[in-house]
Order: sequence, then structure tokens, then C-alpha cells
Amino acid sequence: MEKAYSKGFETFKDGVIACVPTILGYVGIGIAAGIVGKSSGLSVWIVVFMSVIVYGGSSQFIITSMLVTGSPISAIIFTTFLVNLRHFLMSLSVSDYFKEFKLIQSIGIGSLLTDESYGVLMTAVLNGKQVSFNWANGLNVTAYIVWILSTLTGALLGNAIPNPYIFGLDYALVAMFIGLVILQIEIPLKNNRSKTLFVIVSVVISLYVLSNLISIEMSVLIATLIGCGVGVFLNDED
Repeated sequence: MEKAYSKGFETFKDGVIACVPTILGYVGIGIAAGIVGKSSGLSVWIVVFMSVIVYGGSSQFIITSMLVTGSPISAIIFTTFLVNLRHFLMSLSVSDYFKEFKLIQSIGIGSLLTDESYGVLMTAVLNGKQVSFNWANGLNVTAYIVWILSTLTGALLGNAIPNPYIFGLDYALVAMFIGLVILQIEIPLKNNRSKTLFVIVSVVISLYVLSNLISIEMSVLIATLIGCGVGVFLNDED
């Protein structure tokens, strides 16, 4: 695979363009998160501040629901940490492509890396494109700004929709993850169908078994680690 270089051919504008296919997803989920947050009793500025600081769809839905149920702050922080722990894995998996960058540059890229931008980044890498620092910034910054504006819009609309759950707005996040999964497995399925299917099956079975034994947050994390381990083991056999 091609590695990333700080002076690659990809520009900031190219990164913005690469982000465009995911913008509708950000807008849909962001508006839904804003509406759910406002209808749950949060102020508009708290919703926006959470988007700026937390910057995570699944985490913000969870934080909102836990605040409504009166969960202690320690439980909210710990749960959010577990849910976002997957970002460590995503950052590690792409760190090799940015190892020639300065530390501050790598921190900037990792801080704004999301499931969606990771999907776009890995798709570009798997297609042999050269990924530069400017390109990654164009992708990440665009997504970040769109997310904040979307949650702001949703929060402003929140008063008009007192019960967002009857419209299924909380399903927007699930729909986005389904799209990301399809995007991520499309190329591996074409290159090596049997191994890719084996990894998928191992994750699904692990998630099903673990969810009946421990919390869903820990189940997702452990099942992800199992899938990564299976994938590494199969690649080592080649």
C-alpha cells in the first residue's frame, strides 16, 4: 500500500471533496442528536459544546440518555470512554501511514478521526491513493464543522419535535454504521472473500455471545478486538 507523505499530491480541497459523500450522514445524525438532546432538556449551547468537545454521535446519544436517567458523572465518563475506545484502534491502524509527520500533526489528525473519516481514509489507502497531511485535514475539518452545525440545527429544531423517538431519529446513527461497514468490507470481500467472511462471522458470534454475558459497550469492544486478532492471524498465515 502507498504510505502518506507530508508533501503528497492530495490537497486540502481534495480532502473536502472526499468528505462530501459522508456529509449527508453527518447532517442526518447531527440533526437527530441535536433534536434528541434539546428534547431531553439540554440547552442549545450545551448540545453544541458537547459536539465541540466530545465530537461523537454514539457518545452524545449515550451521554444524553444517561443525563436524563440521572446517571452519576463517573458512570457517564467511564461509559463514554469505553464507547470511544475504538478510536484508539482506528488511530493505531492508520498510524503507519503518518509516521513521517510531526507529532503535533499526528495528534491533530487523530483528534478529529471519526468512524466516517476513518472509512473514507482507509478506502483511499486501499485504492492506492497518496494521502497527505493537507488532505487529511480537509477531510477531518470539514466533517468537524458540518457535525457542529448539524447538531446546532437539530437543537434549534428540538422545541418543534418534543418526542423525536416516534420518528425513529435515534436510528440515524445505526444506519450510518451499517453504511460504514458495507464501505469497509467491499474491497476486502473482492480481494479475499473467505477470510473477510470468516472475520465478520467471528465478530458477529463474539458480539452475540458476549452481549448475553456483559454490557453491550464491553461486548462491542471485545468483539472488535477479537475480529482484529483473527484478521491479523489470517494475514500472518500468508
